[in-house]
Amino acid sequence: MKSIAQTLFSAVLGFATFGTFVTFAQAQLDVPTLLVSPLRMPADSKADVTRKPTEFLTFTQAQAGMKVLDIAAGGGYTSQLLTLAAGSSGQVWAQNEKPSANLKARLDAHPQTNLTELVRPFEDPYAANLPPLDLITIVLSYHDIAFTSTNRFNLTAHLLQALKPGGHLVIIDHSAKHGSGLDDIKTMHRIDEAVVIQEVSAAGFKLEAESGDWRNASDTLQEHSGKMASPSDRFALRFVKP
Repeated sequence: MKSIAQTLFSAVLGFATFGTFVTFAQAQLDVPTLLVSPLRMPADSKADVTRKPTEFLTFTQAQAGMKVLDIAAGGGYTSQLLTLAAGSSGQVWAQNEKPSANLKARLDAHPQTNLTELVRPFEDPYAANLPPLDLITIVLSYHDIAFTSTNRFNLTAHLLQALKPGGHLVIIDHSAKHGSGLDDIKTMHRIDEAVVIQEVSAAGFKLEAESGDWRNASDTLQEHSGKMASPSDRFALRFVKP
């Protein structure tokens, strides 16, 4: 039989574990305050119109304390959002294949210890000695990776390994016509949603949810995604590591 001390220790440990889980799962982000943070750059608020940060943070289930990797971070729009959501107890790594002048300008203007640029190739984007991740995002860039990296299985395999069990990979990208495969990745900067699902699922991820928040029914899918007068039709997929 357990001693009284052992019983009390088990009870306290169980409560602490349960309490941490509940707090993490139920914490609500104050998105309006987050969006007017002085850490954001002036261009960020302009991008909000089409990027829909409230919907993005809701779909990714970003929470304070998370460890997050933003793939193909560019100038850091998404990375900054995730850093504000993760808060001082979290950490975000902004991955680019080459150093980004815009990301450097962002960090020079507002140094942030919980936002770090990570210059690594797509096929090995996250060092094995870094902490396990809660969330990975690839926003409007999987199609770019598809025509610059011939072995995306290495990317998705590394992402699966980097995540904690139950961790999420969120991919948002410009839609191409169903059945077009990779035909439009370079000419129109679009990718067939089915290809993304197939490639990511093949690595061991499970498709958990989709969002229609970035859909645009008026998009004919025949124009370059970056040259449209209105926002392109975009699919949003959330995968989970079993």
